Amino acid sequence: MQPGRIKLLPDHVANQIAAGEVVQRPASVVKELMENALDAGADDIKLIVKDGGKALIQVVDNGQGMNEVDARMAFERHATSKISSAEDLFQLQTKGFRGEALASIAAVAHVEMKTKTADAELGTYLKIEGSRVVKQEPVATPKGTSIAVKNLFYNIPARRKFLKSAQVEMRHINDEFFRLALAHPGIAFSLIHNGNTVYHLPKSNRLQRIGNLFGNKMPQKLVPIEEATDYIKIYGFTGKPEFAKRKRGEQFFFVNNRFIKSPYLNHAVLSAYEGLIKDKAFPSYFIYFDIDPKHIDVNIHPTKTEIKFDDEQTVYAILKVAIKHSLGQFNLSPSMDFDSRPDLEVPYDYNKKTPVNPQINVDPDFNPFKEDDFGQPAKVSPQRMSKQFEYFETLMHETAQTADQLTNDTPPQPETFIRFESDMNRPSFQLKLKYIVTNRDDQLLMVHQNRAHLTVLYHNLLHQLQQGRMASQQLIFPVELQLNPDEISYLEEHQSKITAMGFDLDFDQAGVLVKGVPVELKIQAITGIFQEILEKLRYENPDKITDIEERLALIIAEQSAVKTGQKLSETEQQKLLNDLFKLPNPRFTPTGKKVFSSIEAKDIDKKFD
Repeated sequence: MQPGRIKLLPDHVANQIAAGEVVQRPASVVKELMENALDAGADDIKLIVKDGGKALIQVVDNGQGMNEVDARMAFERHATSKISSAEDLFQLQTKGFRGEALASIAAVAHVEMKTKTADAELGTYLKIEGSRVVKQEPVATPKGTSIAVKNLFYNIPARRKFLKSAQVEMRHINDEFFRLALAHPGIAFSLIHNGNTVYHLPKSNRLQRIGNLFGNKMPQKLVPIEEATDYIKIYGFTGKPEFAKRKRGEQFFFVNNRFIKSPYLNHAVLSAYEGLIKDKAFPSYFIYFDIDPKHIDVNIHPTKTEIKFDDEQTVYAILKVAIKHSLGQFNLSPSMDFDSRPDLEVPYDYNKKTPVNPQINVDPDFNPFKEDDFGQPAKVSPQRMSKQFEYFETLMHETAQTADQLTNDTPPQPETFIRFESDMNRPSFQLKLKYIVTNRDDQLLMVHQNRAHLTVLYHNLLHQLQQGRMASQQLIFPVELQLNPDEISYLEEHQSKITAMGFDLDFDQAGVLVKGVPVELKIQAITGIFQEILEKLRYENPDKITDIEERLALIIAEQSAVKTGQKLSETEQQKLLNDLFKLPNPRFTPTGKKVFSSIEAKDIDKKFD
């Protein structure tokens, strides 16, 4: 009988395969270890990380700890203290339950664990390398558990090669840390990276924890929500409409203190804000759901960040109503009082004023039955029209000079719509200090001076940015950016690209100082442009840095372009026209607004027929 082709995999190989599902990156290890600490009843958890988790991930807790037997069993596959039958899967109150986390982690890393129960004199020390127990011995250690995971994927070079930079991996770790810290405000958390304390969060309530993580001003931007039914309880905080922003950053759902992602429930939140916030704006929210575990399934995704409700439509409806009620209760949404009569209400400032008879001005020279030379009703008061005549006399005189030249110009060049050569010096004048009026061939051109200059500046600035030659100016007083460590890491990772835009950043433990900015960028625009840079880096494709360059060029151009009402000399008018019509597409601004309009000579002639 020939041997079969199907064989049982060795345990260490099976564990490595399981690790591919459980351990995707250092943040996956952080999630599993911290959830185990929470399940162990710890109220003080410390996370220590080196090199974005690639060199070290250590979680130290003061939970109940394990005895010698449990410490060894914890690293066996399918070993768990959370369930004993299949029915227990539908009554889960803990974070982890599959019994594969530690076995999977130990299969792809060097692991050291110290653990002790409260009633034991000594604890247990375990050292494991690639699923193999290298050492086990008694050790003096405080109550609780300390697990250190070193050299992740040391025995799977192909997996280790695909890990991102330390900054990127640290951002994912921050995400997991935030989610667990927000779900458990009554537990103290600390995060230490490369020897520096990033977060030290004392025990607090939910609102204080939000402030500790997202800044002291965040609680002021939120309103509480609370709605309880027999099926589900919903509570937490949602953002005031005026603080909605273009990024999705602070949006969190927790079901039974477990972070989840749900586009369906996110749609319920956005629908509650309909009419209150602008398009493509997103409110912040920190929303918690308490529900009987039998009504949800948490095991539909390996990371357990997606769950299924047995009645999703009910949850959607209750959530939407809860948010609408909260916004209405705090006068943040439009309301109608059907008992009041706005037309009968008198403003407070008018309640003591004496009524004044209205004044009626009559033009004694107006005769609706008298017609002018063109058969139209006429007003015959030259005094009434003197200002208009003075204005139009000047305008018509200058326009007539340019109109006389229309018939003498050469026909337009076929390869372009309109082109001004650098040596051209066409007569031009300003109309209402808003338009530059000139002529080209058989056309009279009216150019919007603000939009024209904005378009010219935009293309020049964008070219400088893309060539990495953006001029920078140093600030006398550096501007401090109010950012959390997660956002700082994004800027650090892309510092070279940001520096190429003309920014000079100084990173330290206190935060980020902007010491230099592109020439012409106004100080008040610094915070806004960095919010947009972070939005692109965090929620869109970070490699599409050109999007940020385009936005930066547009902001500077908008700030620096000549404004309506600004007088330009004829030389300045000529330079602007020549610069404009050298562009590949001078007709529209970067945002799609029309830059100039033309009037054909034949259309002017028709007005004199």
